[in-house]
Amino acid sequence: MQYLGIEQREGDVQDQDPEVVTAAVGRNVRAERSRRNWTLDDLAGRSGVSKGMLIQVEQARSNPSIATICRLASALGVTVASLVEAPELPSARVVRADEGVVLWTGLDGSASRLLVGTGTRDPVELWDVRLAPGDGYGGTPHPAGTQELLTVLEGEMTLEVDGIDFRVGPGDTAAFVADRPHGYHNRGGTQLRFTMVVAQRGLSDGADAVADGSR
Repeated sequence: MQYLGIEQREGDVQDQDPEVVTAAVGRNVRAERSRRNWTLDDLAGRSGVSKGMLIQVEQARSNPSIATICRLASALGVTVASLVEAPELPSARVVRADEGVVLWTGLDGSASRLLVGTGTRDPVELWDVRLAPGDGYGGTPHPAGTQELLTVLEGEMTLEVDGIDFRVGPGDTAAFVADRPHGYHNRGGTQLRFTMVVAQRGLSDGADAVADGSR
């Protein structure tokens, strides 16, 4: 969920403590940019985020939208999770029910929460998503080789992958290659809730290769 070329209703990143998330994004973006020896202009050109906004993000003076975080993550070759979480991850951890980071809200009752993500070479993210009747969002393709797996807990989903619609009912599970256009829609009359795993392949290798080529 590249989380996701989101439609016009995208809001700021939300959490139990927004200042903590804002500080983490600023710290992590600055660290990833420095690791590649990129200037602010370099990152601005690669991400489409203005230099002025980058300065605000890195100095934790702006609460960035999910679209901005996605553009930065894509340009840096890292996951959304790696930008919103602390860089040092323990070998095991428990994320409590109220600790997920809300990264998108739509119609009343619609929200997408990043529950947990790994900072490994092949990163994985776990999401909890709720869509109100009539709501939905679409995503731009992920990096090549990315896969998504989801299970519908409540309601009925219309999953769109590469222009083809698939019905996913309560208890049903779907898996698809997510390096192509895709979207999630609730065209029913009750709330849709689903959990989703996003598995990306070797982002760190790709980022390092880009960094090496830019030197």
